[in-house]
Amino acid sequence: MATTPQGSIFVTGANGGLGSAIVDQIARTPDSGCELSRYDLVPLDLGSLASVRAAGALPRLRALVLNAGWQEYTTQTRTADGFDQAFQVNYLSHFLLTLLLLESLDRERGRVVVLGSWSHETTDRRNTMGPTHGRRVHGRAVPADFCGPAHGHREGRHGEVELDGGTSGRELSERIAADPALSALTVVGVDPGAMPSNLIRDRGTPLLRFMADWLMPWLVPIMSWFQPNGNFRTTAQSARDVLRAAGLFSGNDASANGTYFNGSVVGDVGPEAKDDVKCKTLWTDGVRFAEVQDGDTVLADWR
Repeated sequence: MATTPQGSIFVTGANGGLGSAIVDQIARTPDSGCELSRYDLVPLDLGSLASVRAAGALPRLRALVLNAGWQEYTTQTRTADGFDQAFQVNYLSHFLLTLLLLESLDRERGRVVVLGSWSHETTDRRNTMGPTHGRRVHGRAVPADFCGPAHGHREGRHGEVELDGGTSGRELSERIAADPALSALTVVGVDPGAMPSNLIRDRGTPLLRFMADWLMPWLVPIMSWFQPNGNFRTTAQSARDVLRAAGLFSGNDASANGTYFNGSVVGDVGPEAKDDVKCKTLWTDGVRFAEVQDGDTVLADWR
């Protein structure tokens, strides 16, 4: 958690990759108006719902950045709570954490920033090749293999949990807008692009490991220089985009509740993430899986 003159910024997954880059950008950009005053580590295991609940009381938050992620290619890890690790880390624990921390958000300027990915979009041409094609949430908001035996390609599961995050973020923005006590809060989404980072725990084939560990760190800075909002970006570049979306750097500080950014420009989520029935079904399932109870959140319409 980074503390600045503008307030505290809670960033999940700040121990590496994009999360570390976000904190580094605050420290390295004193003219941004959000100089880093203090950096505190909050013990938080997103693979455990009990750990999320034990995060403790927090000071007034200027922004909550839901950055942490888990991705596997050839394996499937399960949490102690019985869920697919990617589903719980990327979506379910963030869902619970957000409901718990709404009380701590600055009621006038507070923001929730949900990190997304193009992999959520079934009609995106980048998701129409290989074994992942069409493998998304079509009939149900929460697929069976998040709680039961695994099936299908693991990258398809990654697309599903990214869709869960985008769908939940949209539903949260609408519920907050209708809440008299929280209506000044803002929920935005950001697609940071593909970055050379430690997100993928299981690197799969030797070719994938070579590309991730050696090739991409050299190529991505060149590619992102020519295409700042292209498919591939550096963690430093995406960190600046996230902080702008959080209203801490100039550029996106007046963005409307529910806005979705592709890097530094306004983008859009796919049609499935706009499906009202799926949005509400996913929310109801999230409440049930996370065992949300009366008194857990200040959001009036949390059920």
